[in-house]
Amino acid sequence: MLSALMLLPSPFVSAKGLVEFSPALLGRVESKFGKEAVLRLQALKKLVESNQALSENDKIKIVNDFFNRVPYYTDLQHWKVKDYWATPFEKLTTYGGDCEDYSIAKYFTLRELGVPDDRLRIMYVKAINWGEAHMVLTYFPKPRTIPLVLDNLNPRILPANQRKDLIPVYSFNGDGLWLAKERGTGKRAGSSSKIGLWSDLQRRVQQ
Repeated sequence: MLSALMLLPSPFVSAKGLVEFSPALLGRVESKFGKEAVLRLQALKKLVESNQALSENDKIKIVNDFFNRVPYYTDLQHWKVKDYWATPFEKLTTYGGDCEDYSIAKYFTLRELGVPDDRLRIMYVKAINWGEAHMVLTYFPKPRTIPLVLDNLNPRILPANQRKDLIPVYSFNGDGLWLAKERGTGKRAGSSSKIGLWSDLQRRVQQ
């Protein structure tokens, strides 16, 4: 599900422009994926444009609920490869994805809604009840506090110390990489460019 860390330099890609869909692009999407795919992209655009003034707590809830409605498929089922990290655009147009795709889509959308990067981390965990690797998005209301967990397996947004079913391993965002041997901030371990699939994803977001 999730690959090991690989050294691949890449600058952080901002979320700006996530929902700037030209008529020509939407036309290509409809031709390839159907009208429903266009409606999903338009729903994302409306979500971002209509909710800028909400509190951050309200933003994380609507974004978590929005993407959790997308069906879950493994990468082998959906992309025919062992491991693939999809952009939010790919997730919505193909209407499916696995745990990292949920986390990535929520991360970029919350950035577009104005949530600062230092309050968000994508976290690689071990899901005890499922017996496998998993990925969630975490949100820090304040620095050095217990984060809230946005998860596709559990729709409730709970503090990390209430998610005893998840064992943190490492986390990252556009700025850095942390070893997360605790349910708090963890120990910084350098740049997130060490994660090869993250670097590749950012290049595709730019494109």
